[in-house]
Amino acid sequence: MDTQPAASFGALFAGLGILIFIFFAFIVFFIFCSWKLYQKAGKQGWECIVPIYNIIVFLDIVKRPRWWIILYLIPFVSLVAAIINCFDLAKAFGKDTAFGFGLLLLSPVFYPILALGDSRYVLQEENILLNEIQEFK
Repeated sequence: MDTQPAASFGALFAGLGILIFIFFAFIVFFIFCSWKLYQKAGKQGWECIVPIYNIIVFLDIVKRPRWWIILYLIPFVSLVAAIINCFDLAKAFGKDTAFGFGLLLLSPVFYPILALGDSRYVLQEENILLNEIQEFK
């Protein structure tokens, strides 16, 4: 009896199991980074895991109007909106355009840097300063 095909299938399934494990580990890490990023922006961490609502909260973080969620439902337009929001996210945390390109092109590297690094959410500080200036007048 030939055991070669059985061994081949076993190796294939073992390889697939490893790939699935790596995939889920990456997803869990990305959720963790999103959780930290939302907390840095003054939002609740759990808001990043609720479908649709996480986009609404993200739009609040990057200070885009909520009607932009409609743009995410339109093919190709959603891609443009996502690109714009990469740069908006970098700006929201006080980073420059180069960091926005990093978020766009190397998200698995730059997103954790933003979430787990020492960056601070600066748009909230700008809103507080604007409110203080308006109250002073």
